[in-house]
Amino acid sequence: MKHIDLNCDLAEGGAFDAALMPLISSCNIACGGHFGNDKTITEAVRLALKHQVNIGAHPSYPDPENFGRKKLDIELDKLKNTLKTQILAVKTITERLGGKLHHVKPHGALYNEIAKDEEKARLVVDAVKEIDEQLILFVPPNSVVEAIAKTKLNTWKEGFADRNYEADFSLVSRSKNKAVLHEKEAVFQHVFLMVSEGKIQLENDAFLEANFDTICVHSDTQNSVEIFKYLREQLALKNIKIG
Repeated sequence: MKHIDLNCDLAEGGAFDAALMPLISSCNIACGGHFGNDKTITEAVRLALKHQVNIGAHPSYPDPENFGRKKLDIELDKLKNTLKTQILAVKTITERLGGKLHHVKPHGALYNEIAKDEEKARLVVDAVKEIDEQLILFVPPNSVVEAIAKTKLNTWKEGFADRNYEADFSLVSRSKNKAVLHEKEAVFQHVFLMVSEGKIQLENDAFLEANFDTICVHSDTQNSVEIFKYLREQLALKNIKIG
């Protein structure tokens, strides 16, 4: 039987966290960079512990105004410090409530940058390693950060269920048409190909090859709860286990 981890970015001010948490196996908790504070982190950690979901920190550029989706001009030392502060916020609260931090997944513009930028990729890897070298780092496939982290941290290659890809493994910009998949059937077909064959189908019907450890559906995607329920049902029918 095949296994796949399903993850979701939560504690970002959305209305469906309580409905989404039982449907996933890993969560990525916003920790103050693009959204969040101790209260929202605590609420998300409690939910995750209740449903036995892997707890991850979801750090970003310190830029709530742009929800962390814009490249920020910031000194590297300051960036590293804020990332460590964000990750430690989730780690501290999780441990206080009796849990253990499982992974780190960078958010938004930072996630996209470390796929190609060696300096920032190394900074992120070092920040995570300095906190806990046992933490798993979620990384894009065929990325600079994956290569740098290989000898320093455990990594999980992440695919996006609800996003289309470019030929260089980057995500289609949200400013373009068809960047986001909304129909649950289309999302399932996208995911099933990733999980069963290790392939991503591009808009021109070409394919990229990549093996994935975890698949993300964004909580702010239209009908995200419905999509997750459908994914779980259909993957079970294909003898693919979540978690």
